[in-house]
Amino acid sequence: MAFLVSPGVHVREIDLTNVVPAVATSIGAIAGAFQKGPVSSVTNISSEEELLEIFGKPQASSNQFETWFTAANFLQYSDSLKVVRAGSGHLNAGANSGILIRDDDHYELSFQDGQGSHGEWAARTAGTHGNSIGVQICATATTYEQELSGTYLTVGEDAVGATTVKVDDVDASGNAFNVGDLISFFSDSGHDTPVDDYNEYEVTAIDTSDNDLTIRLKDDPNGAGLQNIIPDNSYIKRRWQFYDLFDAAPGTSQYATDNARGSGDEMHIVVYDTTGDITGYDTDVAGNRTRGVIEIYANVSKNSAAKTPQGNNNYYADVIFRQSKFIYWTDHISAGSNWGTDTTTTYTSVIPVTIDTLSGGTDDYAVTAGEMELAYDKFADVDGLDINLVLGGSSSITTDSAAGQDTYVTMINSLVESRKDCVGFVSPYRSATVGIALSSTATENVKVAYDLCPSSSYMVFDSGYKYMYDKYNDVYRYVPLNGDTAGLCAFTDNVADTWFSPAGYNRGNVRGAIKLSLNPTKAERDILYRARVNPVVNFPGQGVVLFGDKTALSKPSAFDRINVRRLFLVLEKAISTAAKFQLFEFNDEFTRAGFRNLIEPFLRDVQGRRGISDFSVKCDASNNTGEVIDRNEFVADIFVKPARSINFISLNFVATRTGVAFSEVGG
Repeated sequence: MAFLVSPGVHVREIDLTNVVPAVATSIGAIAGAFQKGPVSSVTNISSEEELLEIFGKPQASSNQFETWFTAANFLQYSDSLKVVRAGSGHLNAGANSGILIRDDDHYELSFQDGQGSHGEWAARTAGTHGNSIGVQICATATTYEQELSGTYLTVGEDAVGATTVKVDDVDASGNAFNVGDLISFFSDSGHDTPVDDYNEYEVTAIDTSDNDLTIRLKDDPNGAGLQNIIPDNSYIKRRWQFYDLFDAAPGTSQYATDNARGSGDEMHIVVYDTTGDITGYDTDVAGNRTRGVIEIYANVSKNSAAKTPQGNNNYYADVIFRQSKFIYWTDHISAGSNWGTDTTTTYTSVIPVTIDTLSGGTDDYAVTAGEMELAYDKFADVDGLDINLVLGGSSSITTDSAAGQDTYVTMINSLVESRKDCVGFVSPYRSATVGIALSSTATENVKVAYDLCPSSSYMVFDSGYKYMYDKYNDVYRYVPLNGDTAGLCAFTDNVADTWFSPAGYNRGNVRGAIKLSLNPTKAERDILYRARVNPVVNFPGQGVVLFGDKTALSKPSAFDRINVRRLFLVLEKAISTAAKFQLFEFNDEFTRAGFRNLIEPFLRDVQGRRGISDFSVKCDASNNTGEVIDRNEFVADIFVKPARSINFISLNFVATRTGVAFSEVGG
């Protein structure tokens, strides 16, 4: 405390409540090719539904489904997975052409202010799925609904059932008709007296040479033509095809009125499916017109400073960025000369409806080993990114060969060895076991492949693939087991503790497996186990079970078991986190005693939960010598005896004579 130079009371708080914190143990990580989603950035996923929504469906291309289902299978056991979409050949569909916008950060840096000449819109994520997106802007009340007269009268009488209507001028000034517009017919210029009982017709084609409108009855799946006779010189009311999705036409917002910021700032925006690939509806069929709509933005503003009555930003580009799951705004339409400004004049009127169909989106499923390594490098930040279980996903990155397997495993191994706070899980290359008739041949393939892989206690090898149902494509597929193996570790965290083995009948049941690409016999399991491979076995009446808990460490050690490796990861992460608060304190007995008192209760708790059998914490003058103190260092030696899992059981049954006492033969 500061010295007092005159009488007084100095009050301070001393916090002695520090404890060793709990640490996460079930966070997965995977990189691979996906149908959509952010590119080269880490995305948090908590469920299979969220994986589907953000990264799309599994694809057959380049065995991409292997990575997708590895991730999905892991999420059967855990609710935390970090995903990176790999590949360099992706493009977002755009209004002009394909461009690459990797994620929101990339958009804010390079596209948010309309930089470049990319057109008005781009798909939210890269991929061919964006080629199914259409965007329409209704920027004025006239565009929303228009009572046509003058030159826009019908020419000649049209009979019941007719599918074309001739008018005086279908498009004299660019603001009359659009394909998709809804039209109805009246006998008077005030449009008060209908001649067709309020039937609305959808314009499906426009012939400017003959002034013909090809029509069909709105919402009639059979596309029926006129329901009543349309007399010569009938008047026409034209409506935007999506008008009925909004309460009223766009006009001037309350913000613009209250703040004298001009007029005509409102617009309606509709994002819709042009092909049916997104919604499943064929939007060319009458009746599906509004079913293909995927997003609606009503009464958003052209004013860059506009606010809603609730005080939220209502500028249309910002609203799209904040709310849309399908598109980015990339520029104002060329006719909107003062859009995006905070003006006091009338905003430029743009007629007719602005229609953009996005194109140029591309996929990249043929991801190279180098691209995969770059993707896994996104998980390299130990301080900024917490992960525990690294999933290998598909092993067919370069080739279905032992050499390809070596490259693949080395990539994952380099990540976990450099981080030293997580475990990697990999499966053999596909053709090692899938389609191999003899299990002995498949066993040898797996052994040879893993013999090329480095020794590491931070890696776990499994024996093959499981056969499972792909509900998204209605087929059965072989999928690598590394997602399930890692998932069983997460499951063990939930039902027991991190330092329990994930293998065996109690905690090692693999979910969703119909059969295995390799179901090893006892002799084959012996071969695999000696080769550091954990067999996955289909036992009759027990199901598919992970039947081994070895790490990929080749030398005999406590760390050649998954439970011991994960025990030490928990201890190291938790205690090192607590130790950070000793930085810049004095290396004296007070600090050292405080550290011991912090660590020992935590280790006693782990001991009570069967993680270790005994421990000792040495942090005193014997290992913090004067030389250590003078180097501004602090040393603590923590000795633990890890609990070991049972891998071998011996049962000795002894028969004795009737008159023999058990104490005589029992030892």
